[in-house]
Amino acid sequence: MDIETNLVNEIFSSSFDFDKMCLEVFRFQYEHNSIYKKYVDALKIDIATVTAFSKIPFLPIRFFKTHHVTATIFEPEVLFESSGTTETINSRHYVKRKKIYEQSFLAAFEHFYGNPSEWCVLGLLPSYLERQHSSLVYMVEELVQRSGHEKSGFYLYDFEKLYQSLLALEQAGQKTLLIGVTFGLLDFVEKYRLPLQHTVVMETGGMKGRRKEMIRQEVHDILKDAFAIQEVHSEYGMTELLSQAYSKGNGLFQTPAWMRVVLRDEEDPLTLKATEAGSTRGLINVIDLANIYSCSFIATDDLGVLHDNGQFEVTGRMDHSDLRGCSLLVL
Repeated sequence: MDIETNLVNEIFSSSFDFDKMCLEVFRFQYEHNSIYKKYVDALKIDIATVTAFSKIPFLPIRFFKTHHVTATIFEPEVLFESSGTTETINSRHYVKRKKIYEQSFLAAFEHFYGNPSEWCVLGLLPSYLERQHSSLVYMVEELVQRSGHEKSGFYLYDFEKLYQSLLALEQAGQKTLLIGVTFGLLDFVEKYRLPLQHTVVMETGGMKGRRKEMIRQEVHDILKDAFAIQEVHSEYGMTELLSQAYSKGNGLFQTPAWMRVVLRDEEDPLTLKATEAGSTRGLINVIDLANIYSCSFIATDDLGVLHDNGQFEVTGRMDHSDLRGCSLLVL
């Protein structure tokens, strides 16, 4: 069994030493990811001094727009590409083994929500379905298949059919997940309003230029009122990652065991912020150990708050960065 397979197996094991695994993955990617190695070397970092994950350099996410960020040489089984406009350059994520992505998102979903077979999964992701190479569509499509429910599927712009499905599922008491891009959910509730007791509403962010940008709380208040629900759930993921964090309300996200968010200083991008009692503010760095054949240590352009219990919030974007399709502008 090769070192890569050993690393993947350990990452998804029931228990592992996160700090130790970070160092093993860092050394593997430094050796096999030429872009990451050049970046680390340009910082004049002696890897022998990297003895804790807090010392690991995080690759700026914009490298995915301009370079093939891959560890080892391979022909990708699947390509994921970010959404964008004609004026922006899209990020590209070359995935060596799609099974690792499936393993990651299925294990995370089961951790937070249980077996997909217990759910009816309704996808309202029109903008994502209108383009190719969406990692979100890939994930939801797999959840739909594993759900096995006759009404599970993508509803695109067929709001009447979605409304009738929700009515029937509520009447049957069927546990249902309605996962949608923000503008799609808002468009739907402008035409249809119905109380939901057995349905989780999950927004994935993104207006895609269809509506004015809104703060997360404003979006959630509209949806909570239209569906008569207490909380709106959220998914935090991106093209450049193979893992997702989930919020079950109030914009407070939690990560699976192999994923972690840390914060870096706004003025010094190479310095991580120490977690203080209560909460800490800064720019979000993501450790995604499932991303073994790319880069597991990514410096995003998202601003956030990290709480001392490990939960985090996304509070906005750096001024100079492109507007990310999968995140809301939040105050």
